[in-house]
Amino acid sequence: MKIDPQRAPNVSGTRYPPPYDEPCRGRLRQRLGDAAHLTQFGVNFIRLAPGVWSSQRHWHSHEDEFVLVVAGEVVLVTDAGEELLRAGDCAGFPAGVANGHHLQNRSEREAVVLEVGSRLPLDDETFYSDIDMHALKGNGGFAHKDGRRYPAQPSPEPAPRRS
Repeated sequence: MKIDPQRAPNVSGTRYPPPYDEPCRGRLRQRLGDAAHLTQFGVNFIRLAPGVWSSQRHWHSHEDEFVLVVAGEVVLVTDAGEELLRAGDCAGFPAGVANGHHLQNRSEREAVVLEVGSRLPLDDETFYSDIDMHALKGNGGFAHKDGRRYPAQPSPEPAPRRS
């Protein structure tokens, strides 16, 4: 089934609790996999304005992730350091490997990244390398590393369709 990315559901921002939401508030995710009714893996275009991050630096217990830079450039930050990724560059992150990663747009123009990942919310936990937070199984929200829960945050807002 052909997908029109302009008709895919859009979500902006993040459910991270403050103050961890700040660098990701300008993130726009076009949910291409949802538009195709995929259930086993997600496929998204992520649009990052200058200064915006894809996420907090993290790794997943049960979900693989793959990213391909479609346009612009981003800085990939991992436990090994920083690498510049330009259009055509890609990176992958196997499930269960404790290598916190994320993308930062430090350029002066929008970056577009294709993101592909497993969908195993009942099994997966997400661990954040640099901050006192982890995401609980089953879309159970966020907790401090000592187990205290953060207050639930509203779901990110549907974004206006891009024309």
